[in-house]
Amino acid sequence: MTDKNRNDRSPGFGDSEPVCINASRIYDSCAEKDCAEDLPVFFTQPVQQKIDSASSIRLIGTDIITVHIKNEPVPFHRGFYTVEMTFFIEITLEIFSAANMRPDTVIGLSLYSKKAVLYGGEGNVKVFSSDTEHSESHDVQKSLPKATVQTAAPIPLSAKLVKCPPMCIPCCRIPDYICTRYGGIFATNDRPNTVMATIGLFTIVQMERDVRMLINAYEYSIPEKECRPSSSDPCEMFGRLDFPTEAFFPEDISSVYSDVSKC
Repeated sequence: MTDKNRNDRSPGFGDSEPVCINASRIYDSCAEKDCAEDLPVFFTQPVQQKIDSASSIRLIGTDIITVHIKNEPVPFHRGFYTVEMTFFIEITLEIFSAANMRPDTVIGLSLYSKKAVLYGGEGNVKVFSSDTEHSESHDVQKSLPKATVQTAAPIPLSAKLVKCPPMCIPCCRIPDYICTRYGGIFATNDRPNTVMATIGLFTIVQMERDVRMLINAYEYSIPEKECRPSSSDPCEMFGRLDFPTEAFFPEDISSVYSDVSKC
């Protein structure tokens, strides 16, 4: 094929050539909606002192900091893996005390663990590449699939102030980098009061493996938009923004019901 004919092709039309690519194939996945009820909330020592003197609280926000993921083969069930997930959830509260009528906003940490069993296929190879660090440990005989967890913004449902029960301890060790994020070690023992939070979680768990796939390819995708330097004039930058018509004229109820009827 000549260069002229190659340049005349457009994506989706004309001839294509098969190419081999390396991609992540999703072998199994699941979606779940969890109501995580009565999760203990942990605070650093200065904040815990405020909790101990609080008369009431109000849950105002939640956010997922990170998720620790561990997957292991299921014994006697070839190709299946247990995915163990630990969610580290930031809890934002307003606390009220008798001495101060204005609420004080504080931040704590809650942990939630769950498991899923997914199919990930079997692999009997070791994978080495130039972008991985050298290691003296090469005793893994089977390559594990990669487990990924997608989360939506958690829904804050409720929170209550209670006396700390005897087993009011974290389900696992809180990592140092999270402690550093909040400026100190979390108080886990000898707490007169604690906060129990209930939140809603939406997650999608996927089991993936890197595979080689043969696909039809067209030309390379070359950007057609020019990179324009940003202007230091704030009014010029403001002038490039579109007018937010939808903010002044929201859609009417007939449009909403029209979209619902299409579900």
